[in-house]
Amino acid sequence: MSLSGRVALVTGASQGIGRACALKFAASGAAVAVAARNEEKLGVLVSEITASGGKAAAFAMDVSDEEQIKAGIKEVLAQLGKVDILVNNAGINRDQLVMRMKRADWDAVLNTNLTSAYLCIQQVIGSMLKQRWGRIINVSSVFGQIGQAGQANYASSKAGLIGLTMAIAREVASRNITCNAVAPGFIETAMTAGLAEDLKQNALKVIPLGRVGTAEDVANAVAFLASDEASYITGHVLNVNGGMFMG
Repeated sequence: MSLSGRVALVTGASQGIGRACALKFAASGAAVAVAARNEEKLGVLVSEITASGGKAAAFAMDVSDEEQIKAGIKEVLAQLGKVDILVNNAGINRDQLVMRMKRADWDAVLNTNLTSAYLCIQQVIGSMLKQRWGRIINVSSVFGQIGQAGQANYASSKAGLIGLTMAIAREVASRNITCNAVAPGFIETAMTAGLAEDLKQNALKVIPLGRVGTAEDVANAVAFLASDEASYITGHVLNVNGGMFMG
């Protein structure tokens, strides 16, 4: 699945799934624009990619800030000329039972996880329409499909990404642009590393494959959806969950 000549933009690229996606894209021949708040981690990632012979550039961006998205993507287009592939991966969680959830925590999660995806799509779509080729991949979650107690904000944002995916897919299909989502299950990342061991063991009991997923498992699925091999797939949610949810 060669991505030679393509330019990919990955949000939330400083760690976890976003970092794995950036490395996978670079190994497949794409130039990668990596965006996140943590400039130090982005710098390490860019150095790792360039040391391996790849091409990457870092862009400091807080996707909860509309102006930073606009300025950041404008700079990506100025430096790299286009964006062929957009991966909306940036995400946060602010878990709490709904009866105790603060409005600020609801807003923060929806703005970061869902609204930012809409804004990023809006900023790159002109480039994709002009060249009549594009790949948009939104990183949702199994909990956007089945819900999760204590995560009304997170589950809503991830379910919203699925709706956004299908709507955008219909809007831009005539221009050879696809829009798909991946829905990871229980993945070993910084976000899940802090969970209590009993919670991790309980999670394993509902995963038929019997193991926690890796960021690379998700990156492989994202890279496939970004490739020419997936040119007839759009509006689809690709589950990467070890069988945790089937449907």
